[in-house]
Amino acid sequence: MNDGGKNYITPGGLQRLKDELHFLLVRERPAVTQVVAWAAGNGDRSENADYHYNKRRLRQIDQRIRFLTKRIDAAEVVDPEEPRSGPAARKVFFGATVRYANAGGTERVVRIVGPDEIDLNRGYVSWKSPLARALMKAGPGDCVVLHAPAGTEQLRILEVRYERISVDPFSPPPGAEAAPRLRSRTGG
Repeated sequence: MNDGGKNYITPGGLQRLKDELHFLLVRERPAVTQVVAWAAGNGDRSENADYHYNKRRLRQIDQRIRFLTKRIDAAEVVDPEEPRSGPAARKVFFGATVRYANAGGTERVVRIVGPDEIDLNRGYVSWKSPLARALMKAGPGDCVVLHAPAGTEQLRILEVRYERISVDPFSPPPGAEAAPRLRSRTGG
């Protein structure tokens, strides 16, 4: 199945990518650039750890900016809350929340999301994953076969719904130059 380079994503997932890009462009990159300029002014660069570390960090930020820009440009937003009619409303496609059972009767719920939104702890699986591919275009009562690295498994679809899929908003990673600093508990 050729996806044509499309980046299927929910509205919340796209917003998180845009927020991260904005943070990198407006806050993180300028902050690291300032540290590089400061370190460069401290003399001999060949032995200046601050300079070398932050130059490397700047390259990483620029690489992430390029990656995010490509992902956002290729984004094909699919809103799971948009009304669907006919068979599409009962079949598994991108954005579906699917309840299924394995042969042992164990039930699970997964949400079909884009690769940038995967969160296995919440049951968010990529539409490109073996599980999502097995479930695609099936509906309640259908049995599908999951071919995964761990083996083959028979799954029965119990329910397909389309509802809001919440995506955690972007927050600056700990240690980011422009991230909010934690206050010391010792009164400092």
